Amino acid sequence: MNYEYYLGGINMTFHQKPTTFVGHVNIKVEDLERSLSFYEDIIGFSILEKTDKSAKLTTDGKTSILSIEQPDQVIPKQARTTGLYHFAILLPEKKDLANFIAHLVEHNIQIGASDHLVSEAIYIQDPDGNGIEIYIDRHPSDWQWNGEEVVMASEPLNFDQLLTYIEQDKPWERLPENTVMGHIHLHVAELVNTEKFYIEGLGFDVVSRFGQQALFISSGKYHHHIGLNTWNGIGAPQPAKNSVGLNYYTLVLPDEDAVQATIYRLENIGAKVTKEDGEIVTYDPSMNRIKLTY
Repeated sequence: MNYEYYLGGINMTFHQKPTTFVGHVNIKVEDLERSLSFYEDIIGFSILEKTDKSAKLTTDGKTSILSIEQPDQVIPKQARTTGLYHFAILLPEKKDLANFIAHLVEHNIQIGASDHLVSEAIYIQDPDGNGIEIYIDRHPSDWQWNGEEVVMASEPLNFDQLLTYIEQDKPWERLPENTVMGHIHLHVAELVNTEKFYIEGLGFDVVSRFGQQALFISSGKYHHHIGLNTWNGIGAPQPAKNSVGLNYYTLVLPDEDAVQATIYRLENIGAKVTKEDGEIVTYDPSMNRIKLTY
């Protein structure tokens, strides 16, 4: 099979309406200024808005795909809990990932890496231990499907081939403007009720299963918009509200009718749906907080 990368950049159909996708992630950090230095200087975000305790980050100067906040009496990231495994930043082109890797090496940032067949990815952590994936997609025509499930794996990344795309005359400065939040991957306490919530409630489709431990779901035949795993243990507790980690993520639905239909489905399966500061909020069975918008 030909795994040649799609040089035309992101296939935006997977991250625009009418597909349901993750539009924004909000995480909690111990020290806002320390985190801003990391997310600006290392990752390449720009600040869109900032207060004493929070900041919205952007790549295009108009839309925020990531925000960070420092809770009162914040405590370090708690181990073996539900919540964030990683959020994933999708870059437009292969040269962007190559340039970014060179930038990380220059700053002595430790990385992990995988070839997932559908994508090529590297993994890092922010100063608080929040997981971050930065990746590029291969062209969807190169994804292999077995019925309704896409073939994914975790194979060694071919750095030699990837780094041939480095632009020597263009050192890394900022994330490209058309960078998007590609997906989010969560620790959950179990998968049976979780699958019901995300499939029957939110309306996603299962596109891959890793045994009894992980589930990957998407809208519009993407390889995954959300990953769900029990790698922190069945019955893992939720972290304290003032702990470093995930605060919420936002799902962008096609329109107001789709939001109302989703609320109806969620309430039908007994899920909690509330309004918080005028925004529609729900919680998965592991109490991961989700905002619904359009």
